[in-house]
Amino acid sequence: MAREFATCVEYGLSLSKRIYYGKEMTPAATAAMTRSVSAKSSDVAESYFPTAVMAYAVVSEPELVENPDVPSYQPYVHGRCEPPALIPLHMHGVVTMEIDCCFDHANICFSGAWRVHCIKGNSKCDVRIAVPMGEQGSLLGVEVDVPGRSCHSQLIEAEDANYKEKVSKGGNGRLMRGSVYTFKIPQVEGGATVSIKVIWSQKLLYHEGQFSLNVPFSFPAFVNPVGKKISKREKILLNVSSGVGKEILCKSTSHALKELRREVGKMGFLYDAEVLTWSSADFSFSYNVYSKDLFGGVLLQSPLLRDIDDRQMFCFYLFPGNNQSMKAFRKEVIFIIDISRSMKGGPLESAKNGLLSSLQKLNPEDSFNIIAFNMETYLFSSVMEQATEEAILEATRWLNDKLTADGGTNILMPLKQAIKLLAETTNSIPVIFLITDGAVEDERDICNFVKGYLTSGGSISPRISTFGIGTYCNHHFLRMLAQIGRGHFDTAYDADSVDFRMQKLFTTASSIILADITVDALEHLDSLEQLLPFCIPDLSRGSPLIVSGRYSGNFPDPVKISGTLADMRKFTIDLKAQKTKDLPFDRVVGRRQIDLLTANAWLSGSKELEQKVAKMSIQTGFPSEYTLMVLHQTLQDEKAPETILIQDVFNKINPLKKMDLQKTIMLGNLCVGFGNLTATAENIPPGTEETKSSEATEMLLKAASNCCGRVVDRCCCMCFIQACSYMNNQCAIVLSQICAALACVECINCCIELCECG
Repeated sequence: MAREFATCVEYGLSLSKRIYYGKEMTPAATAAMTRSVSAKSSDVAESYFPTAVMAYAVVSEPELVENPDVPSYQPYVHGRCEPPALIPLHMHGVVTMEIDCCFDHANICFSGAWRVHCIKGNSKCDVRIAVPMGEQGSLLGVEVDVPGRSCHSQLIEAEDANYKEKVSKGGNGRLMRGSVYTFKIPQVEGGATVSIKVIWSQKLLYHEGQFSLNVPFSFPAFVNPVGKKISKREKILLNVSSGVGKEILCKSTSHALKELRREVGKMGFLYDAEVLTWSSADFSFSYNVYSKDLFGGVLLQSPLLRDIDDRQMFCFYLFPGNNQSMKAFRKEVIFIIDISRSMKGGPLESAKNGLLSSLQKLNPEDSFNIIAFNMETYLFSSVMEQATEEAILEATRWLNDKLTADGGTNILMPLKQAIKLLAETTNSIPVIFLITDGAVEDERDICNFVKGYLTSGGSISPRISTFGIGTYCNHHFLRMLAQIGRGHFDTAYDADSVDFRMQKLFTTASSIILADITVDALEHLDSLEQLLPFCIPDLSRGSPLIVSGRYSGNFPDPVKISGTLADMRKFTIDLKAQKTKDLPFDRVVGRRQIDLLTANAWLSGSKELEQKVAKMSIQTGFPSEYTLMVLHQTLQDEKAPETILIQDVFNKINPLKKMDLQKTIMLGNLCVGFGNLTATAENIPPGTEETKSSEATEMLLKAASNCCGRVVDRCCCMCFIQACSYMNNQCAIVLSQICAALACVECINCCIELCECG
């Protein structure tokens, strides 16, 4: 999907060469205008994949491409673009971002306006909007205004069949690479301005006391409008709250921020500038919440208005601090790596690189082993090996020489072997690190087996961290397995990010400084439910620990937290419980709670828990597996809807009431699903579904360029008629006839045989 999207953008940029802007008016040069058909498809995908909120004209009819203000009367273009070309629209006016940071969470509200500069006046096209989000991003809401109508999004329960029957399917929502959501606004007139407001949340990265935020804000040159006197202004308002009452120290920023206010634990900044070209760099900001020693706290809050649960909310947190004297536990690590046939090529090579880089992070006193698996298992060593340079070098040779991707997927067998190898661990933390790209039928059995083993007592329980590659693996199974094993979970949606994300996850999972954490207050509450995660993880240098839940009764104050240090001494700390009103609880813990409860619902098969997740999703705005996003369209001559705040409250009471007054478009589910057993059984590599149409188009492009005797610009297939002035009539006729059969090799061969030019 991502590769096809980028290829369609490249075609669109070539199509946009038809547009005449007037004398001495030329658009910014793009790679699409000079790239040959021999360019690698991976390079294309990276060059044209959105790195900021973007809007594109969806062009199926090349003849519609024209300046709506200055017609150039281009020759007629035969045929259709299939898949449709995507022409990036020019961005005008003021671009605004409002960012609110609290704990490790950020809420971003982006507003901008784009003009449909490439479609004839009085003609219409769909407009596709792309919203790239940062680390673990979640789309929360969308508002779009076009001449004559306005749109706003809403989450509904996926099981609401009556609602879905009334909904149009035209939104065509897609989630690409797990972090970019795209959807269509139908039938926008050429020359119109599209105003877009999107809200999403994302996570801040944490490392050694420093929080880092990176927001996609890098606009390509071709979104700059053509003209000398078009005003462009960027405005960023940043609010930072540590959430813990500690002083904030700003470390770095990508844009020239002006400090507006400062108080203990809170800061405000503003960037406001007229610019010649739109920002070509992501917005980044980092700050320290300084404390030398480990610290924490307990926050209490009353339920929100119309909350689905009327019990009190609590959240306790621990930060590792910067005290280097708190040593990390010695580790015994077993890597379990999937080598099924679907991992062949990029996924396996990237996973190997990530594994080898992780081995380099081990200390000499640590030990390790590697288990590769498909339907069989392959051990690097029959015993745990000390992490010496010689052992790591031998493991490198073994990975490179002995392992090839082949066969199916069996996760339970290597997991049992790893647990057996770590059964006698003492005075160290046993860590299992599972890497897979597939789903298996016995996932619930695996979770129940691990849960049973860990609750049976014995020596130190192994920590299990899981890493998924692509969308065919069941992310909720991997998250649940990590939750049971008091470990961590992460995923990479493409092979290029596997190495980096694996290393980041391993650093977090293996740098434990406080283990076996207990909270005495939880034993003295009248009622406790929804403790998330239900197994309290260890505290790592790589991540703060945040646990939330609901309770009834009086919450004890202070709260005693206990755990075990790396030297096996007991550690306790008293945390003060304080009530708070201004902390956005639903934003800080909403995504965490929905993800963890979804994994619980998947494991238990509880319909009641699924409904609870759906209601929580609608209440907080965070998408879930059990909700869908729809887009309501309201004509401007109709009665205007209530304000967003009132409308949201009304929708939670009765989301179906106003259906008949508005046209509603289904955008679909914004999550990744529960894995794909069929794709795993057939050993389909992750991302393969994205390549079929783009590969067929690539074949056609090469055939067309060869038959014309030279390499032509990579525009949408029917635009070769316009781009190749030396192409004879017979070649043009053939290309017109085969436009609808891009993937048909016989048609391409026919084209080559019939074209007699050059």
